[in-house]
Amino acid sequence: MFGQLQSRENRSLRRAVLRGVVAASLAVGTSVAAADWPQWRGPAQTAVSSETGLLSSWPAEGPKLLWRVADLGAGYSTPAVAGDRLFVIVNRGVEDELLQARSIADGKLVWELRLGSVGNPDQQPSYPGSRSTPTVAADTVYALGSNGDLVAADRRQGRERWRRQLRQDFGGKPGTWAYAESLLVDGDTLVVSPGGETALVALDRKTGKERWRSRVPGGEDAAYSTAIPVSLGPVKQYVQFLQKGLVGIDARSGSLLWRYDAPAVGSAANMATPIGRGDVVFATTNQGGGGFVRLSAGAGGVTATPLHFDKKIGIGAGGAVLVGDHLYGANAAGLLAIAWETGAIAWQNRSVGAAAVAAAEGRLYVRGEGGEVALVDASPSGYQERGRFTPLDPPDRGKARAWPHPVIASGRLYLRDIGVLWAYDIRAPKG
Repeated sequence: MFGQLQSRENRSLRRAVLRGVVAASLAVGTSVAAADWPQWRGPAQTAVSSETGLLSSWPAEGPKLLWRVADLGAGYSTPAVAGDRLFVIVNRGVEDELLQARSIADGKLVWELRLGSVGNPDQQPSYPGSRSTPTVAADTVYALGSNGDLVAADRRQGRERWRRQLRQDFGGKPGTWAYAESLLVDGDTLVVSPGGETALVALDRKTGKERWRSRVPGGEDAAYSTAIPVSLGPVKQYVQFLQKGLVGIDARSGSLLWRYDAPAVGSAANMATPIGRGDVVFATTNQGGGGFVRLSAGAGGVTATPLHFDKKIGIGAGGAVLVGDHLYGANAAGLLAIAWETGAIAWQNRSVGAAAVAAAEGRLYVRGEGGEVALVDASPSGYQERGRFTPLDPPDRGKARAWPHPVIASGRLYLRDIGVLWAYDIRAPKG
């Protein structure tokens, strides 16, 4: 299969990439096992798992179903997995949004904690509900409700440790579809984007006390993306996609270092998490397009120099993954392979249509918005599918779509939908 066909050089590259994922996860400070998926986009926020020994192809009916939960609760939150627990945010109507802990053994509820109500319930188009992925760091799980209720809770019992409210405490102003950001924990610092006059705020993750507030000229609504840490020599920064563009914020002071607006022009919703490698950052929106900038630090601060921008490489809520020297992501036209920095499209295939993408062991886990899931080689040489299936008994979504991203943890593939959660065994047989 695909793994057997890889050259020795490609296998070496893959091992190097996986080592980088593990190292980056330690830098983020989530303090969990490498096989966990403790936050939005996995161990290092890259949507790439370091796991090995997974199925290289799927049978026609898909991987083995371990369990299915049919009374999960509404919403679009992607789960996080740490140890023997799965954490997810759900809502019951628009009055209650809750953080849940469930057993990975059978999906049964262990505890739940109310965050608040659903944010902007009168939004148009109307898809009110939970959105953010919980973040697990050491013995604490952090969650952001769609109305701006930020809660830190004991990981085992679900006891609340501290709470902040983005609208009330920081004058927060989210976009039309309320707060959808997932929380960044970087060491002992928690970073979140209230919007309005406070673009980003840094909190002590153990106490919730404010460390700094970051403002951008004129103020700017929060969008729906999640901040990432980027280090450039001695300068550490948090890169976040706001309503009008991408910004770099000094991690020590909260001062604005640079911005890049091209991918946000014409975009109604900036959702995809930025991707950084070395001194280059990629940002993309479904309507605006995708672009790369190179960062350079000097006596005058940090400069962001545009490298390449193309509307054809616009990717939406499903985000992109960087494997080797190519990005893989999907839009309405299907799955794309995009060369890093140059933006050249290596190939495009309809696949399962608009989709969310994760990766492990040189393969892509592509979860279509219509519900289908495909296993695809992460190779710039061409589209090669290794299996496709539709999860058992999907829900009636109405006008909504299957927006939650796939999660890979400890040999399992977790898929969430409105009211439903599935766990599939994706481990390869031993021997």
